[in-house]
Amino acid sequence: MDILLEPSSWAILAAVGLLAGFIDAVVGGGGLLSIPALLTVGMPPHLALGTNKLAACFGSSMAAFTYYRKQLLTPKFWLFAFIATAVGAVIGSIAVYLIDTRWLEKILPLLIIAIALYSLFSPGAMGCSQCKPVTETPAKHKQILQGLGLGAYDGFAGPGIGAFWAVSSTALYRLPFLHSSALARAMTFVSNITALMIFLLLGKVHLLVGVVMGLCMMLGSYIGAHSAIRFGMPFIRPLFIAIVVLIAANLAWSAWF
Repeated sequence: MDILLEPSSWAILAAVGLLAGFIDAVVGGGGLLSIPALLTVGMPPHLALGTNKLAACFGSSMAAFTYYRKQLLTPKFWLFAFIATAVGAVIGSIAVYLIDTRWLEKILPLLIIAIALYSLFSPGAMGCSQCKPVTETPAKHKQILQGLGLGAYDGFAGPGIGAFWAVSSTALYRLPFLHSSALARAMTFVSNITALMIFLLLGKVHLLVGVVMGLCMMLGSYIGAHSAIRFGMPFIRPLFIAIVVLIAANLAWSAWF
């Protein structure tokens, strides 16, 4: 589908991509900005979703690579999670065409609000002083269940996926939060690129817009990941909770009002 964009629209998409990439690299939730921006410039919903997946692949790959370079992610420990996430993303992407999503739209804001409250009031939700990086492969069954569930969710819907990954990884594996963030970025890259393949097969991706916006997201992700690593929890925690609350408010408004 051909879409002619004015220079001002390109500028808006570039700026939104930069900011969305920054937010995604730190706490996740960049789609809260990028998808509405794509809809605003005149893209149909499914094309906007597919194009956003392409752009998000750029951002999440840069964020994951940055965390990896800083030795906050050891891919060989998470092989089962990688595979399960890809399988889950395929299941979720197919299920979205087969299942009535109205019930999910109603309950999803409540789940995300619960994540925000848990993160706010639970001292260990976002890492703790006793949490240490893993030094061996974590339990396979935990990786498989987590990967299948969250991969399917990202393929099916996706809002708040970074928060779900980060908080659940801290709870399951007792990871420091930066390590949970690194794992979250790597796994969202897996589910993004898996869903992207399906959108490409369906012809629901605007390649030029996705690449341009993706390059801006990549730059934003580079800045965001380095900022999170440099400034740590005092920087991450308030931003994390604020973004999660905004995602929940956005979903609640769309679903209930």
